[in-house]
Amino acid sequence: MQPNGLLAWGGDLQPERLLNAYRRGIFPWYSDGEPIMWWSPAPRCVLVPGDVYLSRRTRRRYNSGRYSITADTAFEAVVEACAEPRRDVVNEPQPAIADDDNPDSGSHTWITAELQQGFLELHRMGLAHSVEVWVKDQLVGGVYGLAMGEMFFGESMFSRRPDASKLALVALCRQLQRWTFGLLDCQVPNDHLKSMGAVELDRGSFEGLLSVLVAETGQPGSWKQSFEVEPRW
Repeated sequence: MQPNGLLAWGGDLQPERLLNAYRRGIFPWYSDGEPIMWWSPAPRCVLVPGDVYLSRRTRRRYNSGRYSITADTAFEAVVEACAEPRRDVVNEPQPAIADDDNPDSGSHTWITAELQQGFLELHRMGLAHSVEVWVKDQLVGGVYGLAMGEMFFGESMFSRRPDASKLALVALCRQLQRWTFGLLDCQVPNDHLKSMGAVELDRGSFEGLLSVLVAETGQPGSWKQSFEVEPRW
């Protein structure tokens, strides 16, 4: 039986092809040694930025003053950290935003060198972005993805300290809400995402919202100076 959402395989990861795919809700997910596989699963897991859940534990960690949060200051380092082997998975894509504070054992990574290069090009174009979490000058967590119009496609996140990836995700959602972004695409659901407020949309609802949101002006260009983080949550 064909896995949920597998549409096609082949092609390349040049910026034009990636943008055309994401604009239609299609994303690449594959492993080294495999052809590039293109997916659009249904139902689709999304976060409405204003509905992200901030736990008391996450709030306390941020308010401790030990962490600082930036955007687009270490994009390549965030992507490389997200690409470190984490899970043994076959057949179907993992959620774009997973519980990286408690990763499963395994040596699998879906963020191949070719995919990293494609997103670096998108970052240089002002379309792919990262949010970084720091303890002093040490990068301890982050999230990255693609912004098109008022839609953000989450790709992956990582933690080297407890809750660091959650801090990045909450900061991202709060900024997206200020910029009136409608959705953050998480691709496929898991319990961790649902605990933070993620919901599932059927294909028609997701594609209808997607077509409207990607047509908006959005926030192209670097987010380094325009990204805002409240001093306390």
